[in-house]
Amino acid sequence: VEHMKILLPPSETKRPGGRNRPLDVGGLALPGLAAQREACIDALVALADDPAEARRVLGLSDRQLGEIEHDGMLRTAPTMAAVDRYTGVLYDALDAAELDAAARRWLGANVMIHSAPFGPVGALDAIPLYRLGAAASVPGIPPLRRHWADAVSAELADIGFILDLRSEAYVALGPVPASAPAAYVRVVTETGRALNHFNKKSKGLLVRSLARSRPRVRSARSLLEWAVAEGVPLRPTADAGVLELIAVT
Repeated sequence: VEHMKILLPPSETKRPGGRNRPLDVGGLALPGLAAQREACIDALVALADDPAEARRVLGLSDRQLGEIEHDGMLRTAPTMAAVDRYTGVLYDALDAAELDAAARRWLGANVMIHSAPFGPVGALDAIPLYRLGAAASVPGIPPLRRHWADAVSAELADIGFILDLRSEAYVALGPVPASAPAAYVRVVTETGRALNHFNKKSKGLLVRSLARSRPRVRSARSLLEWAVAEGVPLRPTADAGVLELIAVT
């Protein structure tokens, strides 16, 4: 396999709008997840018909009630590339909109964003606005961990070297199988675990560096060689399969 695959967490904050082209479930990355995607979309669309229940399930405040409508329109709403849809600290640092065409193509080939309703999607896969977090239990389907984990793990088994930048909540929705060549990235400060903001910022900057230099990475070793050459503060740890990224503060 030529490419490494980078798994990113989604963001709760999203950019509205998009192109007037509805979600194409069959066109998303990892097409083997189609059945889980269809079931989750159907459940969310149905949930939106009961605003009081939707508010409870999605954990919404008064100010967020308009987000229920987005879930009701999942099949008809405008879409945009996932990497442009998500906003917030990680995606601001990645700043995909400012990357050149070659770097964006690299994101499309190498980066997947793990969403709660669609599973992992390609960075350039077009998705609608939605509201659903990893911890929600949507009526009509099993809890999300049960709904997704086995199917996602099976899809990740044979896609090449995986660099896992997801948060623990999303790792639980599709653990990388032990048989797959992979590295999980833990962000730390020089003094210990990184604060959430710097954790996200550092991950976004790492992916931006990779997209701009587009190395051929097939293993943790070749990734670490790239990091040394580029001055990226990524280092091995005593835990096999875990790399530490020193936070950018």
